[in-house]
Amino acid sequence: MTRADSVVDRVIGALVARVENGEFSAGERLPPETDLAADLDVSRLSLREAVRALAGAGVLEVRRGDGTFVTDLRPDRLVRATGSFLELVGEQGIAELFECRRVLEPGATALAATRIDEAALQDLQQRLERMRGLTEPERLVAEDLEFHAAIAAAAGNATLASLTAAVAGRTARVRIWRAIVEHDVLSWTHDQHVAILRALRERDSLAAWTAATTHVVEVEEWVRAHLTSAGGRP
Repeated sequence: MTRADSVVDRVIGALVARVENGEFSAGERLPPETDLAADLDVSRLSLREAVRALAGAGVLEVRRGDGTFVTDLRPDRLVRATGSFLELVGEQGIAELFECRRVLEPGATALAATRIDEAALQDLQQRLERMRGLTEPERLVAEDLEFHAAIAAAAGNATLASLTAAVAGRTARVRIWRAIVEHDVLSWTHDQHVAILRALRERDSLAAWTAATTHVVEVEEWVRAHLTSAGGRP
């Protein structure tokens, strides 16, 4: 770590501490750059680097011409900001993303089984029928992501829904690849979704968890096998 890096890290820590102790509250504008840099005893350049990092993490929001503000700090907002960093995951990290999906998605589905209402169930049924006739891999994967996002939303936990969507969304490219090379993906996906929806209708959290786990694991195993045979490149 260089000296410049350590200074920026110190500024980040100081700003986060002030947010945590309430000195800078949600929605509040930070003091002018010159004043804040002097208060922290750092250069304006170091302060800008720290602000840029915290803006990327969703803690601060820079409004051009208006100043820098503390965000509302809702957990789901911070998770969405974190999701942008997952775009940088390389091919070797794809398997790890699928592991994360295997942990998150079945849990969200099981929770949804205890909380989902009739309107959400009807919405899922309509999504299922719409997917039945799809043939384009990109559309199929996009609709699949929306189907599972709707289930996670029905769980009633915005943070969990955001985290699940952030991870699942970063697996879309490799899932499109699978849909292109495997001709039975459409019927397979439909059958799996039917099983998940059935468990949700029955308010059976264990069956919902099992059906979602089966759905995710079979995709994960296929991807792992083909990434290996393709030398890690989809």
